[in-house]
Amino acid sequence: MAFPAGFGWGAATSAYQVEGGWDADGKGPCVWDTFTHQGGERVFKNQTGDVACGSYTLWEEDLKCIKQLGLTHYRFSLSWSRLLPDGTTGFINQKGIDYYNKIIDDLLTNGVTPIVTLYHFDLPQALEDQGGWLSEVIIESFDKYARFCFSTFGDRVKQWITINEPNIFAVMAYEFGVFPPGVPHVGTKAYQAAHNLIKAHARSWHSYDSLFRKEQKGMVSLSVFAGWVEPADPASVSDQEAVKRAMAFQLDFFAKPLFIDGDYPEVVKSQVALMSKKQGYSSSRLPEFTEEEKRMIKGTADFFAVQYYTTHLVKNQENKKGELGLLQDVEVEVFPDPSWISLNWVCVVPWGIRKLLKYIKDTYNNPVIYITENGFPQGDPTSFDDTQRWEYFRQTFQELFKASRFFSGEPPFAQDVYPPSHVDLIAADIHPVTPR
Repeated sequence: MAFPAGFGWGAATSAYQVEGGWDADGKGPCVWDTFTHQGGERVFKNQTGDVACGSYTLWEEDLKCIKQLGLTHYRFSLSWSRLLPDGTTGFINQKGIDYYNKIIDDLLTNGVTPIVTLYHFDLPQALEDQGGWLSEVIIESFDKYARFCFSTFGDRVKQWITINEPNIFAVMAYEFGVFPPGVPHVGTKAYQAAHNLIKAHARSWHSYDSLFRKEQKGMVSLSVFAGWVEPADPASVSDQEAVKRAMAFQLDFFAKPLFIDGDYPEVVKSQVALMSKKQGYSSSRLPEFTEEEKRMIKGTADFFAVQYYTTHLVKNQENKKGELGLLQDVEVEVFPDPSWISLNWVCVVPWGIRKLLKYIKDTYNNPVIYITENGFPQGDPTSFDDTQRWEYFRQTFQELFKASRFFSGEPPFAQDVYPPSHVDLIAADIHPVTPR
């Protein structure tokens, strides 16, 4: 396989998962520090990220791996509380700035493009104590943090991700309570957090656009998790409608406001409003954007960053009893095809990534796409003969290679029926044992 010139190959990490040094050199605590130090049933074997992969002291070893792999891009996240221990610019930690300056400079010296994520789930604990993502105050706090990062690193960083997987974060933190702050609010607070995440992203995008873009000439977006879904019964109209709802709640919830019109998908608004009415709420549990906010949010993405791992089947499941919950709002049942090879929550469905790219192309006017995460869980952690993961990547790359033929104008293969839009990068995600 020969991918077209300019196709990028990257790896992705996040600060809490790899850095360690949780309280080193002036770093303040983040919500994951608090959450894991509390232990209990929610923390696997009471593990923490106190040491993690030790990247804070072993960056040079990471760099050797990056060079050995021949990567063109490396995506990493900044620890907000390592740079700003209390989450504000009232106290700036120079040691944190020095650490990230070294990473950025080393990457560029070795011909590797840095892609920098501002927020990957690790909110400074000081800001969580003030209400975190459930308070509108966080919008201003995030914008100030983003402006600080753009000002400090933007002379060299040209590709920014504001927020990693806001759809996953909102659900895991506030619907299920398995991410910090760890208190579930079924059917309510995940929507509130998502609302603030979108507005925080949009504010920071406008800050970059008005204050930094002319000089720095970079790009800003957020990255959205998206699995592909297929109807459990392709002949069932209700299952086909379930697919549309699943994609609307999962991907379009965040993508449509940014790329289309500044507002949530109509099916999302109508579903939540209908369920809320059944449950006796006086108004929808989904917050509304004002007309001014819609104008602010629309167009606040310079590229489409998507994170694909797997595909599932969905079938219609009517919420007849009006039960409270996000999945109940969608009215779908999600499950894997039993014939698919799977490990943990990831099924090996390589063709799903091409269908997803086709969906993005058709729905969002053929944007430039960066696949900012993709991967497969490790099988036997004691063995380097990780054949399942190798096979997952081999098949996934084959699908992307088929797709790339459309970019270069080569004739398609007979099975190339899902041509995606322009894809610039695929980044394999590196997940250590600490929580994702």
